[in-house]
Formats: sequence, C-alpha cells, structure tokens
Amino acid sequence: MIAAIIFGLLVVLMLTGMPISIALGLTVLTFLFFMTNVPIESVALKLFTGIEKFEIMAIPFFILAGNFLTHGGVARRMIEFARTMIGHWAGGLGIAATMAAALFSAVSGSSPATVVAIGSIMLPAMLSVGYPKRFAAGVIVTGGALGNLIPPSIIMVIYAVSTSGAVYFGPAGEKVSSASVGQLFMAGMVPGVILAIMLSATTWYRAWKNNYPRIPKATWAESWHAFRESAWGISLIVIVLGGIYLGWFTPTEAAAMSAVYAFLIEMFIYKDMKWKDVPKVLLISASMSAMILYIVTNAVLFSFLMTSEQIPQAMSNWITNSGINWITFLLVVNLLLLLAGNVMEPSSIVLIMAPILYPIAVKLGIHPVHFGIIIVVNMEIGMCHPPVGLNLYVASGIAKMGITELSIAVLPWLITLLIFLGLITYIPELSLWLPLLLGML
Repeated sequence: MIAAIIFGLLVVLMLTGMPISIALGLTVLTFLFFMTNVPIESVALKLFTGIEKFEIMAIPFFILAGNFLTHGGVARRMIEFARTMIGHWAGGLGIAATMAAALFSAVSGSSPATVVAIGSIMLPAMLSVGYPKRFAAGVIVTGGALGNLIPPSIIMVIYAVSTSGAVYFGPAGEKVSSASVGQLFMAGMVPGVILAIMLSATTWYRAWKNNYPRIPKATWAESWHAFRESAWGISLIVIVLGGIYLGWFTPTEAAAMSAVYAFLIEMFIYKDMKWKDVPKVLLISASMSAMILYIVTNAVLFSFLMTSEQIPQAMSNWITNSGINWITFLLVVNLLLLLAGNVMEPSSIVLIMAPILYPIAVKLGIHPVHFGIIIVVNMEIGMCHPPVGLNLYVASGIAKMGITELSIAVLPWLITLLIFLGLITYIPELSLWLPLLLGML
C-alpha cells in the first residue's frame, strides 16, 4: 500500500507536466510531511550527503571532455578514418558512421553528443552520394546509442552510484558487493563491439538489398593519413580504459584526465578550438552537469524514502517467496524498463528503478555487473524510440525530419537492438567475460 501511494503520487505529479526531478523531490517531501514522523530537516541533510560520492565527480568531467571533442575536429577525423577503411563496402558510409560512432562513444560517454558529432557530418555525406534520408537517419540515431554502452558511459556511472552504499545479500544469504564503475566500463566493451557489428550488419544488408551507391576505395596512403590524423583522439580510448585497468587512476580521475587531454589536443595539436570558444563550452558543460546532478540529488532523496520504508526489501522477499526465477524476472525487468523508456529519460529511470530492482536481482543470483549492462542496453533502446527518445529529437533537428517519419526509419535497427537485448539478458558471459579475464571480478 505504501509503495502504491508513493508511486501513485509520483505518476500524478509527472502527468501534470512537471519535470521528473521536481516530481521526485515533491513526492518525498509530501510523503515525509504527511505520512511519517521522519524529521523534515533530514531532507536538507540528505540533499548534501546523498551526492557526496567520489564517483559522481566523473559525470561533469566526462561531459566536459565530450563537449571539447564535439566542438573540435576529433569526430571529423574519426569519421574520415572509418570512411577510408570501409567506405567502399555496400552501405559503406553508413557502416563508417556506425564505426565512427563507436570510436567517438569511447571518448565522449554521451549518446546525444555522439549523434550530434557524427550525424552533423555523416548525414550530409550519405545524402550527397545518394543514400535515402530515412536510411541515413536510421543509421545515425541507433549508432549514437552506442554512447551509452561503450565506456566511458555516464549511465554506467549513475547506475554504480545509485546501487552503492547499501548491504545486499545473495541467494544463500551471503553479502554481495555492488558493481564498481571500473567493472562496468570493462563489462561494456565486448557487448559494445558486438552491438556495433550487429548494427553494421543491418546497415550492410539493407544497402546491399536495395543496391545503394558505393564510394571508391581509398588508397593505403589515404588510410594511413586518416589514421595519423585521428590517432590523438583514438589514443584517448587506450589511455582511459588502459589506465583504469592498470590501476594508474580511478574512473573519476580518468574522467578528469580525459577532460584535460581533450582540451589540450583541441587547443594545441588540432587547433580546431579557439580561446574565445572555451567559455561557451564550459558554460554548456556546467549547464548539462547541473541538470543531471539535480536529477541525481532528488533521486537520492527518493531512494532514501524507499529504503526507509523497506519497500525494496519487501518486494525482494515477495518475489523470492513466490517462486519466480531469474529468467522470468529479467523478462519482467526488460518489459518494465522498455515501458519506462516511453515516458522518462535514462538517468531518471536508472536512479528510480535501480535501487528497487537491484536487491531483487542480487537475491535471485544475478551478477550486479551483468544486471547493470542489461539496464544500460534498455536505456539505449529508450533513446531510439518515441515519445521521449532523445536521440530521435537530436537527429530530427539534424535531418529536418518529423519524429513520426524518423521513428519509422529507425525500425530495422531498433529490431536489431531488441535482438541484442535478448542476447545480453540471457547470456551473462557476454558481459562478464572480459572483467573476469582481467581479474576484476
């Protein structure tokens, strides 16, 4: 009954058109004020202590690094490298856009930023050689989704933060540690590569079936030149992920380092960004960070309310006692998250759902890292379908297409994403193999 009241109030506030962050905060305040004896002063304390986590600092740094790279020429050089390698294949420019999106995702950590950086260059290029606009737009929208899965990923950081700090117990009553940001980053690499290949295969098949035009094959000299030009950007991937694995720095320190590195290569090596552009990039990054951190703060309050009322524990006990196994539970989780993706943006979904679903998953014996990757893939899909899919709106502005038309254009790749979700959900080894190999689990 308590859970029904809390979620009912949250839904009512959201239906008024109120931003999700404010709706979360008001739900907590209303419930605490009228239905509990918890001192209201504890809310102010929780607002500050809830985000006093070292991992949260990674979010603004990754956003800053992504904005430096987006405003410079790193994306353009990565695109050129991908084009020289595979542009002559059937659907080559589309596959090159997906590969470039995968590379850029590994330095930006943001799905919308990847759509902007890759789409603004590749969409006109694909149209200029004769690709249909729907085909080109579908490639860009779903390719951008790789920004959530390929590390560094802001959604992974949010998941790690939202599930840390509490004690969880497995099927036999043993204590289970929550997933760290570093473990999630490594776990996302293999699924990210697999998804990039699957999306590229869909692009190739549609281009081959419809006999779309090809571009001339690049010479080895052109490919080598493109690689040398993009090497500074690509090296950031190696530095960040290699540094985390080798223990040179934590994910948060890696985020700060990547922001400094991105600034240096854009200002002094590529020289694509001028000093007058720096304040604008800093302001945009600060605005984006403030928006996300405000959602995080209110979601921490909501999680505090749920925990204090013992709702996750009660749900966990009910599900385990009802005999539901992990296979059925994960199917329900996927349906629930896909449904939530219709009405909320990814960070809000993770911050609300993860603290509730996570204890149940652990109780059923699902590995915390595997569960995190499942949630991230669901968030990817949510970015690509209406009515709230942010990638659709970003690509709509670039392609000058309506949301309805764009939603139809995305369908073949969206089906690929759903097939991939099934694979990730029921083959845990795809997520856990690399962290286990590296000795991180």
